[in-house]
Amino acid sequence: MDDIAHASAHERALVAAEPELYDFGRPAALSREHARALAGAFDAFARQWAMQLTSKIRVRSHIAVERVTLETYDEYALTLPSTTTLVVCTIGGSDDRGIVEFPVPTALSWIARMVGGEVPQQLDGRALTALEQSLLRALMDDTLAHLSTALGVLLTGGMSAGSVQYNAAFAQIASAQDLFVVARFSMRLGDRTEAATVALPATIVLERLSRTASATHESADPAVVRMQVEETPVELTLRIATRPVRPGDVLGLAVGDVLALPHGQDRPLDLAIGEHVVATAAVGTNGARLACVVTSAHPSPALSEESQ
Repeated sequence: MDDIAHASAHERALVAAEPELYDFGRPAALSREHARALAGAFDAFARQWAMQLTSKIRVRSHIAVERVTLETYDEYALTLPSTTTLVVCTIGGSDDRGIVEFPVPTALSWIARMVGGEVPQQLDGRALTALEQSLLRALMDDTLAHLSTALGVLLTGGMSAGSVQYNAAFAQIASAQDLFVVARFSMRLGDRTEAATVALPATIVLERLSRTASATHESADPAVVRMQVEETPVELTLRIATRPVRPGDVLGLAVGDVLALPHGQDRPLDLAIGEHVVATAAVGTNGARLACVVTSAHPSPALSEESQ
């Protein structure tokens, strides 16, 4: 018996040690950089969504991001209840569609509060009427505007609410193996806590996210930074040496007053950017305009000390 048990344990260990084939067409998970960027964007969206719901349904709302994952449509559908509210969203510039999902009773309570009605203690999971769907789509259009703003360049075409479905397995929104970026939220609405999800086509989001990340890396190139610094306009000022005065002296100035300035008659003027003197120059002309002639590109320490 001991030999049989040992053999069985050995077989189980071998099975457990079998390598898993990696599907290069379906990454196992989001990269850390992409996950961090998406989590930040969805977190900003969650705050905007909570404020929108608070103002629309007149119930204090708090929404937080639980996690952001990469899943096939089949995997995503299996995690949803058999009956739920699926707002199918069209994405500008693409034939792909996104999903905003939350419980049916939650949708019914939002609609009741939007029209000023009372929300019963127990709400059934019935399908929404045509009027209720219209009200929900109007609410979701505002929500999707916040989502587009939060995701920025990842959804440049914007989103709009389309049909309302109730079962992800039968809705045929996407193929079973299509990849989606799925953000899961916890929603605290008054004294109730609900779950909600947003699913966006990974082909759109990750492609644009990769382009954005590449652009960020290019902008961090030292040559690009140097070029940006050299091409940025700055304000160049020709000035005499400054003199500190008290506020009372300024308020007491009158026409005809003479102020002695600490600038020698034979000393050139300062050419400065902000408070930093970069050169000295003498006053001249260029046609009908005043101009300056640079006399020194590197002011001497003596002149700098004199100006102070």
